[in-house]
Amino acid sequence: MHRALARGVLPAAIALALGTTVLLPADAATTRARKADKATETSSSTAAGTQGAASSSGISTSPAGVVGRPTVNPPAPPGPTRTYSVSLRQLGATFPLQLRGVQGSGGVPFSVRADEVVTSAKLKLKYAYSPALLANISHINVRVNQEVAQSIAVPREQAGTDLQTEVNIPVRMITDFNRLDIELIGHYTLDCEDPVHTSLWASIANQSELELTVAPIALPDDLNLLPAPFFDRRDVRGLKLPFVFVGNAEQATLEGAGAVASWFGSLAGYRGAKFPASNDTIPAKGAAVVFMTGNTGIPGVELPVPTGPAVAMVTNPNDPVSKLLVVMGRNAADIKVAANVLAVGGTTLSGRVASVQPLKEVVARKPYDAPAWLRSDRPVRFGEIADQRGLNVSGYEPDLVRVNFRVPPDLFGWREKGIPIDLRYRYTPRPTTDKSSLNINVNEQFLRSYPLLAVERGVPAALSALLPSTEDGTVMAREHVRVPMFMLPAQSQLQFHYYYDYIKQGFCKDVMLDNVKGAIDADSTIDISGFSHYLPMPDLAAFGNAGFPFTRMADLSETAVVLPDNAGGADLGAYLDAMGLMGRSAGYPSTGVTVIRAAAVDNVKDKDLLVFSSGTNQPLVQKWAANIPSAITPAARSFPLSDLRGRFLDWWDRHHRVTPEDRKQEEKFTSDGAQGVISGFESPLASGRSVVLISTDKPESLGNTIDALLDLDRVKNIQGSVSVVRGDQVSSLVAEQTYHVGRLGLLTAVQYFLSSHPILLVILGLASAALLAIVIYVVLRARARSRLVV
Repeated sequence: MHRALARGVLPAAIALALGTTVLLPADAATTRARKADKATETSSSTAAGTQGAASSSGISTSPAGVVGRPTVNPPAPPGPTRTYSVSLRQLGATFPLQLRGVQGSGGVPFSVRADEVVTSAKLKLKYAYSPALLANISHINVRVNQEVAQSIAVPREQAGTDLQTEVNIPVRMITDFNRLDIELIGHYTLDCEDPVHTSLWASIANQSELELTVAPIALPDDLNLLPAPFFDRRDVRGLKLPFVFVGNAEQATLEGAGAVASWFGSLAGYRGAKFPASNDTIPAKGAAVVFMTGNTGIPGVELPVPTGPAVAMVTNPNDPVSKLLVVMGRNAADIKVAANVLAVGGTTLSGRVASVQPLKEVVARKPYDAPAWLRSDRPVRFGEIADQRGLNVSGYEPDLVRVNFRVPPDLFGWREKGIPIDLRYRYTPRPTTDKSSLNINVNEQFLRSYPLLAVERGVPAALSALLPSTEDGTVMAREHVRVPMFMLPAQSQLQFHYYYDYIKQGFCKDVMLDNVKGAIDADSTIDISGFSHYLPMPDLAAFGNAGFPFTRMADLSETAVVLPDNAGGADLGAYLDAMGLMGRSAGYPSTGVTVIRAAAVDNVKDKDLLVFSSGTNQPLVQKWAANIPSAITPAARSFPLSDLRGRFLDWWDRHHRVTPEDRKQEEKFTSDGAQGVISGFESPLASGRSVVLISTDKPESLGNTIDALLDLDRVKNIQGSVSVVRGDQVSSLVAEQTYHVGRLGLLTAVQYFLSSHPILLVILGLASAALLAIVIYVVLRARARSRLVV
């Protein structure tokens, strides 16, 4: 029985992990359900078989009785299933789904993890519909992968009210990658009707939830699956991946761990990533990353004694359906090498254990070359930063075409007209001139609109040169657009909306022909190559939104992290979370970061510093007290105050979102309440270098402070030079700009300086006029004398 299940479940699991389509027989639903019910039994036998195979193949085991081995908790009883919910908002529906017309629809994609199989699915739908709908010929369809899961009646007595219902989705409809659509079939009369009448509507709340009950599937111990099962791109929930350090974590080990955390952070992207840290304790359930030196070993896991840097994937001895990613070596230096190879080239590894060699750097990284940022040396094609399929839409109610991108926070746009975009697009030409248009928004702010021209009957030849057509009947157009700098935060989105005006033909003649298309050409470009890099500092908005100035070098090679003395699990977890944030911002692992303690800070004076403090464990808080604008210790809390806290913070404005606002008062008090402070200031060790200090009264508060940086709603309020985090509240207190980073051309630098010093400009103008007058006077006197001599 075990072997039969393994033959059925395991190949499907491997195919799921590799992203291939699994072709199941006609009774796939019942087959997958039976597998899910027995997944736990299968997982245990599979894990046991894997370990037995490893032993028989001659892999040496760690010697028994060695000191410093991690603690393995008693195995937790494996649960056959687990249930979780995701909202339509989490699945991509930023706003409620508005269904309009006789056949309006909207939907979201959803996927199933490679190491899970769905045993039941349910949609908790929150909706409302028009009172004008005729109940006997109108309804709402819930579709999964184009199949109707259920039709919902629309009785008139419940119309116009907020409703909620549960829709059971047959498991047979669910595959690896799926699409959930809600479709309105609406009619308001039995006679001839207007297919786009305003009374035909239904609204689907994006708080509606998709509830999935899943059973685990044991995957093989194979690095070829990476980054799965530790991160699965199909899972839209935030990533939580424990890091376990066997023995004392040395500097090089922590640097390697930071690189791995930043890799997973870049993969997690918008989901966010958390990395709880612990010493010597393997989690009782779930996956984890383990850093291990020498012959320490993990009880219950057979691994060879490392002879150099190595990476392994093994089954968690506490949870037979979960994996451990083991980064190991003879010493801390080996661990760093293995971690860097894993972070940069993890998707190339294979096998249960892989021995690796140090990375060979072919081309050194340069400032502003982060893969997640627009390139600063040439125009960037839309096809490089957006999926080609997402650039095409169709229908009279199309979705937005979205192009996401990141720009360096220190782009200097003073006196510039904006960032140039060479926009090329296609559309179905209108039969007659109407109000159809292409509307362009930036971060949900209107930028401009272009009309979709018509090819009038009788004169297509006259317009053929102006409107070159393509094989699919669409018309090509090209426009040059400039996006003002104030509309572009570090992370931005261009939104293109095709609006097609529906021309009514008359009573009983209107037929909705869904034959219109639109596309943004992948050869459209956006160009930031002509802009200088210059930013007044400190600017915590740049840090919160883009990890700047640390991500100026994508690998953080000009960054040093100063951890507290005797750092505990909360301190290490905060450091790893911050590295995950850096990876998300830069799109590259932090393989060049340096980790030190306060005593060695003079050795990294040429780097930007990220300093962590929890309680009294960071000596730099006292040493640099005169430079730090605000910090928290158990003994006292000191905060500068200004008028900034009473102003509206416009976080979209990249250069003027916070006007410099110096402190006007200072406040000191003692309290046992949990608080965190994020402070920015110039490094006391070197001019032009930055320090960001994250300080809390106790280690437990560090997690909430880092969470504020990961929260898309709270991070908007992290600005200026001092921000205070209190629970779910974030307040920016002052914006003292005391130095600059970046460089301007000589002429631009002089102009920019004089623009902020008008009195000096007047004085220089008067002095220049006086000097010119003196020169003219001297010249004229000389000419007068020459005439007298003659």
